[in-house]
Amino acid sequence: MPATYNTVTEPQNDPPPYLVPHSREPIRLLYRDSDVLIVDKPTLLLSVPGRHPLNRDCLLHRLAHRYAEVHAVHRLDLDTSGVMVIPRHRTALSGLARQFQERRIDKTYMARVAGSVEDDEGEVDLPLIPDWPNRPKQRVCRESGKPALTRWRVLERCNDSSLIELSPITGRSHQLRIHMSEIGHPILGCDFYAPDAALRAAPRLMLHATRLRFRHPLSGHLLTAQSPPPALFAAL
Repeated sequence: MPATYNTVTEPQNDPPPYLVPHSREPIRLLYRDSDVLIVDKPTLLLSVPGRHPLNRDCLLHRLAHRYAEVHAVHRLDLDTSGVMVIPRHRTALSGLARQFQERRIDKTYMARVAGSVEDDEGEVDLPLIPDWPNRPKQRVCRESGKPALTRWRVLERCNDSSLIELSPITGRSHQLRIHMSEIGHPILGCDFYAPDAALRAAPRLMLHATRLRFRHPLSGHLLTAQSPPPALFAAL
């Protein structure tokens, strides 16, 4: 009689997948031509589809319902709102990707951070590396991190918080969140790098991509798109 074996299934200890809330806010179209779209992404909408099948809803998929061919050349975090450029064909994608790689695209963000920032302006130059045990977080690593530079300027101080303008020279993941946290002024509503008090001080991540300036990938004309931060940024 042939031997028989019992198969033992090991318990799975993986945490359940994170399911993204489905944002009901509309995508606002700021500019359109045959080569590019410029849009205002709402908070709590992925830029590109997530890995889990239930996280497929995203900016790119929603736009694809109206436009035959769209591509992702950069991203905003799920919680971050604001201006994004979307190439409409491969040639536009290539031209914009080159500008991002060569750091020829100017990006400006608004953020409300915890505390009254003492200086009027400054910069944070701290290299970043993935924090593998705590993915998708990043962390500062002076030995082997990739260069990351952020310039900032205070616009307003009130109610133990500051409204600041952020200009990332590099484009590392979570760069603005980490850099502000590292200088003692975490972005309000940040669930990754802010202490509990700063996290609870706002109903959302108080980070908004307010301006994007770049050369049109085909004509070479300078384009500037702007989106003011939500009224909530001034109300806290």
